[in-house]
Amino acid sequence: MAEITVRGVSEDVLTRLEAQAKANRRSLEDEIRDALMRHTSHASVDAFRERTVALCSLSVNRPQTDSVALLREDRGR
Repeated sequence: MAEITVRGVSEDVLTRLEAQAKANRRSLEDEIRDALMRHTSHASVDAFRERTVALCSLSVNRPQTDSVALLREDRGR
């Protein structure tokens, strides 16, 4: 696993990270690792949005059933 060093982190940011780590019952290192993972996972969200748009375009100009009607039908079973 790779290692990184981050210099020039403000005291305010460090204090907030330490508080978050304490609240989540983790070490500061684990908290920073988790924050990096959450931050970098947004790329997969963007890819998901692109796939969703592509799928939605497949049903343009096709009749759609109201979801409320489908839910009521399902509850009636």
